[in-house]
Amino acid sequence: QVHLVESGGGLVQAGGSLRLTCAASGRVFSINDMHWHRRAPGKQRELVATISRLGGANYAESVKGRFTISRDNNNNTVYLQMNSLKPEDTAAYYCSAHVVLIGGQPDTSWGQGTQVTVST
Repeated sequence: QVHLVESGGGLVQAGGSLRLTCAASGRVFSINDMHWHRRAPGKQRELVATISRLGGANYAESVKGRFTISRDNNNNTVYLQMNSLKPEDTAAYYCSAHVVLIGGQPDTSWGQGTQVTVST
């Protein structure tokens, strides 16, 4: 129904920056909240940031002041700007979205993830 595709991950040194992108396509009528999550090896999935359709954002304490979530409603895309990266930010990053499909049905979609590795 809806496909979310993340990009922008990679290997970066501590203190560096990366910008993740997640684009939604398919039978999208509108998108409400969009989220970025991460899962580090051996750890539970963590909600990193949330942004509402109107742009209100919330962040996990661990990333406040370093990460910024934003979105482009015209292109059904959400971004995560990650600055001052630390080795503990190493994880697979996933986006998810609460979507209203063409036809009116609600749906929650997930991307396949993009790996972020921060070296010391």
